[in-house]
Amino acid sequence: MVHLFKRNNDKLECLLCPHYCKLDKGKTGICGVRKNTGEKIELMTYGVISGYSLDPVEKKPLYHFFPGYNILSLGSFGCNMKCDFCQNFHISQKVPENLLPEITTEKIIRDALSTENNIGIAFTYNEPIIWFEYMKDVAVIAKKEGLYTVMVSNGYVNSEPLDEILEFIDAFNIDLKAFNNNFYRKLTGANLEPVKNCLKQIALSGKHLEITTLIIPGQNDDEKEMELQTKWIANELGTDVPFHLSRYFPTYKRDNPPTSEETIKKLYDIASDNLDYVYMGNSQSGSGQNTLCPSCGTEVTIRSGYKTRLINLDEDGKCSCCGNPVYKNFTF
Repeated sequence: MVHLFKRNNDKLECLLCPHYCKLDKGKTGICGVRKNTGEKIELMTYGVISGYSLDPVEKKPLYHFFPGYNILSLGSFGCNMKCDFCQNFHISQKVPENLLPEITTEKIIRDALSTENNIGIAFTYNEPIIWFEYMKDVAVIAKKEGLYTVMVSNGYVNSEPLDEILEFIDAFNIDLKAFNNNFYRKLTGANLEPVKNCLKQIALSGKHLEITTLIIPGQNDDEKEMELQTKWIANELGTDVPFHLSRYFPTYKRDNPPTSEETIKKLYDIASDNLDYVYMGNSQSGSGQNTLCPSCGTEVTIRSGYKTRLINLDEDGKCSCCGNPVYKNFTF
């Protein structure tokens, strides 16, 4: 197992994420859940669940990982970013004092195996990276039982822990929150470069990868930036990486006006010039949800909300008109 901390003079230094928090005895890191107990950095939320629900896999969002199926989703508390626009701030930015495990690993696995139309387990809601030990323990058992595992993350993790995560997680949706470091420093308390490195490491591993960017007016909605971002994705990760553009609505500490449909559509068009699969989220129009074969333009998936209808596909997820492999992780 990878080393998650080291001694640094009279402190312990956390090696899990790029913050490298140096903690005095009794102190927790930026994430709020990893504490120096004197001998080690201990995860205070091991087995502590804040959210537990059966979700459509498209809700993660994952549009190209067993489309039309469900996934048992669970999360805890804390985060290693401090996004002032966090949609789950009530669990990511506030860690309760009394933390007690309420759902056993055995129950999670049993529920995942017995629930109809379920492909596996997703670690989501808050930041799974800081839940490393628990996520690994659950995922390893899940995979032995034939279940798939998913991580929905901000991607702020060091390369060695990520190497180990790649051994037990099958699919990722990573938030690429912007393509400028000023945004990351001012709005999240983190930096862009480690997230880019995380994305490249996942892509090189061959594991399933999708990317989400929440568009905040005046912060990351510049058209030139979107062109640079999607060209980088195409060149470094692949043109076939599904990319989700999501509308922002005011929440937590940020009160920018909601992202307009017009802005999302312009950015969608720019992204679509560089990437094969671009989707629009939180859109009232309902457009930008369906999947077209990038080779011949045939519509292969129709989505309405979280209802998914697969058409013009063979049993391997290839376009039945031209044979292009649209879905690599697929079953009817």
